[in-house]
Amino acid sequence: MGRGRAKAKQTKVARELKYSSPTTDFTALQRELSVVEEREAAEARAREAADSRSNEDRVDEDPYEDYR
Repeated sequence: MGRGRAKAKQTKVARELKYSSPTTDFTALQRELSVVEEREAAEARAREAADSRSNEDRVDEDPYEDYR
């Protein structure tokens, strides 16, 4: 026994979620999304720079240098 209160609470919360219409702060959402886009762009630039550096390193290295 003892599940009655828990089930009633879950039902109450489910009804509130189902029938309520929350207000959306679109300006806050826009700010959050723009920060994420800027961060992703910066990470992409950093990855490209690292890839180009590693490619330059590979060109300078001689893979057969150890065998000479």
